[in-house]
Formats: sequence, C-alpha cells, structure tokens
Amino acid sequence: MDSDYKITMQQAEEEMACYRKVFSIVRLLDHEELLRLEAERKAAAENSSKEECVKFGHQCSGCAAMDAFFQKTELSKLEFIDDDIYQIMVKYLEIDGKPYVMELLKALDKNSLIEQKDRERLISSLTGYNERLYRDVLTKVYNRRYYEEELKNQTGPVGIAMIDLDDFKLYNDTYGHNAGDLALTAVAETICKYIRKADVLIRYGGDEFLLVLPEVGEMEFARRLQEIHDKIHVASVPGYAGIQLSVSIGGTIAGADETIESVVGRADYFMYQAKSRKDLVVTESNEIKDGNAGGEEVDREDLKQQILIVDDAELNREILAEILHPDFKTMEACSGEECISMLRQYGAGISLVLLDIVMPGMDGFAVLEEMNRNHWLEDIPVIMISSEETESYIRRAYEMGVSDYISRPFDAKVVYRRVYNTIKLYVKQRRLITLVTDQIREKEKNSQILVDILSHIVEFRNGESGLHVQHIKTLTGLLLDRLVQKTDKYKLQWSDQYMITVASALHDIGKVGIDEKILNKPGRLTNEEFAEMKKHTLIGASMLKSLGVYQDEELVKVAYQICRWHHERYDGKGYPDGLKGEEIPIAAQVVSVADVYDALTSERVYKKAFSHEKAMEMILAGECGTFNPLLLECLKDIQGSIRVEMKKAAEQPTLTQSTYVGKMIETMQ
Repeated sequence: MDSDYKITMQQAEEEMACYRKVFSIVRLLDHEELLRLEAERKAAAENSSKEECVKFGHQCSGCAAMDAFFQKTELSKLEFIDDDIYQIMVKYLEIDGKPYVMELLKALDKNSLIEQKDRERLISSLTGYNERLYRDVLTKVYNRRYYEEELKNQTGPVGIAMIDLDDFKLYNDTYGHNAGDLALTAVAETICKYIRKADVLIRYGGDEFLLVLPEVGEMEFARRLQEIHDKIHVASVPGYAGIQLSVSIGGTIAGADETIESVVGRADYFMYQAKSRKDLVVTESNEIKDGNAGGEEVDREDLKQQILIVDDAELNREILAEILHPDFKTMEACSGEECISMLRQYGAGISLVLLDIVMPGMDGFAVLEEMNRNHWLEDIPVIMISSEETESYIRRAYEMGVSDYISRPFDAKVVYRRVYNTIKLYVKQRRLITLVTDQIREKEKNSQILVDILSHIVEFRNGESGLHVQHIKTLTGLLLDRLVQKTDKYKLQWSDQYMITVASALHDIGKVGIDEKILNKPGRLTNEEFAEMKKHTLIGASMLKSLGVYQDEELVKVAYQICRWHHERYDGKGYPDGLKGEEIPIAAQVVSVADVYDALTSERVYKKAFSHEKAMEMILAGECGTFNPLLLECLKDIQGSIRVEMKKAAEQPTLTQSTYVGKMIETMQ
C-alpha cells in the first residue's frame, strides 16, 4: 500500500478539521460501521426521505464508501437527492494499521455547477451511461432491462421472434463456459448483420434472444427469419471448430392494437414447437421452413412428435389422445402384437410409446422384452400407464427399461408434462451423444496421428516401407476381434481391444537406440549384432518406464508390455526375459503373432517377401517360434480376410480406430 494511505489518528483528525471547512459531513468509517450504515441506508432509500439520505451520507442509490473500502482506493461522485445535487468523496486509509474510509459530503449550487457550453457534453455523457445501462455486457445487444422499461408496452404492427440457441448447455458442459460465451456472441453478431437499423435485438435471458421488427409484412418477416437461421447455421465459433451452431426460431406478428408483451408468449410457443425438432423456423403461417431441408416447405402437422398409444381399452386410448392433442400426433394399437408391428414399420419415427401393462395376449412386459431384444428402447422411450400400483409391477417395469410410470386414474396435466419432458430428454441425449462422439473421434484421431508419426520415425530409420505399423495395428485388431469371439478367458472389453491396438504401433520404438548399421545390415547378423538388436525390447520398455507422471495411464502400461515382451515365445524360448505361456501378457502375445506375419510377408533389406500362404505355413509349423495355440486358431480363422484388410489399412490408416470408436458409441447409446 502507498505510504500516503498510511497515517496516524492524529494526522487523520488534522485532515478532517481542514475538510470540515468545505464539506458539511466529514467522518471516518471502519468495516463494522460500514456494514451497519449500509443497512440503515437501504432503509432510508426505501423511505425515500431526503433528510434521512443526507443524514446517512447520500447513500440511497449505492455505497461508494463500501466500494472504496474493499477496492482500497479513492472514489468521487455526484448524486441527486430529490432536486438537490451532492458531491461525495471517499478515500481509503490505514490509520495506525487499521483500515478505514474517510467520507466527505457537501451540497452543490446546481445553478452555477456547470457552464452552458459544457451542458451538451454532460448530456452526452449521461446518454452514454443510459446506453450502458441497457446493453448486455457479453453480446453488446439490448438487455432484458431495456425490454421491461422501454419496449414491452409499445404496440404493433411489429414482428416478434424468439430465437433460442440449440444445445447451449451442452457447449458449456462439454467445451467450457468460454465456448458458450463465444457461441452466444457469434449468434448475436450474425443476427445484427442481417437486420435493419430500425430492428431491435434483445438478449432476453440465457441463450434466448428476442427480435423486434417494426412495420414488417408477413412474407418479409418469414423471409428474414429464415435468412437469419441459415446464416447462423454456417457461422463459426472462434477457436471451437467442433461447434455447429443452430437455432430454433418462433415468430408472430403483433397487430396494431397489441402490445409487444402480449404477443411474446405466442412467439415463445412457436419457438418451442421449433425446438421440439431443433434447427427450425416456425411462424403462424402454415409454411414451416426446415433448416435441414434446404428451405423446403413442411406441413406443420409433420413437425409434431409421434406418440404410439398401446391399450386394449378404446376409451383409454381416446382419453390419452385427447390429452396430447394438438401438440403431438398420436397412433393407436389395441394389443401388444399390433404395437410390435407398428414399431417394426415406423421405427424411430415413433418418438414415445404409452404402454399399458395388462392386455390379453402379449402384455406390456412382453412388449418390453421384444423392444429390448431389438434394441428399440435405446431410441424410443416408454412410459407405462396402468392401474396396477403394486411395487413389484412398478419395479419390474423400471428394471426392463421404462422411462416413467403413471398410475390410473391420472391427471391430464401430469401425463402431458411427463410425455413432453421424456421426449425432450431423449432428444437432448441424442444430441449429446452426437456431440461427444464427434469429440471422441477428433481426440482419438489426433492421438492416433501422434502415435503414428512416432512409430513411422522408427520405421524410416529402420528402412521399412512405412506400412508396417498399419499392418500391425490391423492384424492386432483382427486377432483380438476373433479372440473375444472364441473365448472370454482374457476378459477383454472393447476399450482393452482399442488400447492394445493403439499401443501396438509402439512395439518397436526401442529401435531408435540401436546402431543404424545393425538395423539396416543387408546380410545375416552376427551373434554379437543380434544380441545388440535384441536390446530394442528393453530400450523401448525403459523409454516408457521413464515417462514418470504417465506411468498410471493404461496406454503406457499396455505399450510397456508390448515393447518388452512381443518377442517372447509361448514355450519360454523368446527374449528378453524368457517368459512362457500365460506369463506373457495377452497384448504382447497378440502383437507378437501380428509382427511375425508382417515381417514374413514384407520385403526387408535382408530378405524378399514371402507369400501369404508360405507365411501361414511357416507360422503354423513353428518355424518362427511357438505361439499360443488359441491365437494360431484365430490366425487361421481370419486368414481369408487378412489381405483384404491389409489393403484397406494402406488406403485408410484410421480404419481400426474407427471400428473401436464405433463400439464406443454403441456402448454410450
């Protein structure tokens, strides 16, 4: 703290004596006094008493003293109290080591306060303040306060549109709040580019914007909304290429006698209709523009979510259909068998099933069993509606995958709201899966690229073709797929398979530590040279072991096993540790088979390539060492597809990755 702020109490009293010749109120306030006065000031402000305001140091509208205290600074301001103008000055001090603020207040002569020539500058300054008061800090468009104080009571004719940013919460949760802020800013900037000067854009709340277009005809209104929708769809969010912006827009036109406030609810209703499908513009017109259909007209009836009502009682079906009308389309099935038939016919075109339990023939539980068998429940939620209220029935329904359970007699509003919430939840879930899937693909692709670059450096130094790594990954993936089909002995999940496949690319990384003369020697290695060559397994393992903070990462653990032990043999005659049988980790065993096959079928500086048939013969005959009999069976099982997959690997390096990411997505769903 600057020494000017550190004084003694005697010095403070001397200063205050001087100030009292100019200011009507001069006083010192410590933290406790500030808190007490703050409460009194608020009461004075509510009382709107001029005398009380002056008594408590002007603070009807805010506490400059409190601000100065916590900011450790000096502040000054002018404030109106009724028709009088007061000057307020507050200064932070440390008196004998204790923090205070010194507060000074005096009334000003408003007639001589400012010269005529400076009045315009003052008005301009106040106008700027008013502008700041009504502007959203983030997006720089008008804020909700402007709508409430200046706009809502204005009358038409005027076009009103509610614009909602799709998946805003997902952007925040997945990419962080900075991404969410940038997405909102990008939307606001895009809208502002395509509206007129007379139009007004307001950040209505969170991720919702209110757009007001005065004196606009119905056709022009619809055209402008569609243009805004389309421009946002192609807009980008700086630094977040993975975010695809989309908005749901609902619009209506206020008549000459209607206030803006009275029709905002209508626009909001149409916006929620658009949001039920997302990325749409919905207006009062029967023409609904679908952003994903290139401006093609869609009947409003097609916009509605389709619900299948399954109940053997016709009256129950009619009641439910009436509850859901007019916001949803309904289909009816009078039996479990008819329900299954309609699910086969319409599939994901059905957004939700309302299912009764007790029906003749195929009951509700049998329907659920069939839906589980066909994986329909992954995409189509089910709400059970039944008069059965026993705990066992309800528990069994939830265990079989229903999203909700409603007992008869039911409340119409409860049914509607649960249907709406369930559909909305599933829509969000599907959008989340898409978003997360894209992220997974991007991150895994980048990781794969880095691993491939590193492994190709090793290949380049070793004088190999550059395809060895891809061949090893492809063969490893094929062998693992077949292995888990034949046995569950190794308890390999899809994530384990993926990890082994990625780590296989690092199997020969230790060769960077081998003399290039030995690596690329065209003839047979001497015993001494071969002993040096064998050290690449230990060098690679040592490199991975020295990674320190990454030792607990599963990829590093698996890569270590592969680097060190992919030259071990099932009979214990391999190197470097002479492991035998199941002492050798399964990851190293699989890569070992893949490595030998590719080494035989590829040309090297010291040999020509063997044919596929010859390589298979040599491996199965034990000429390249002894391997796990189960893995040899797997190799025989996949031999028909090896060459096809090797060719694909050369043309599409990320094939194996795509396979396992696909399995990841299936698991998420």
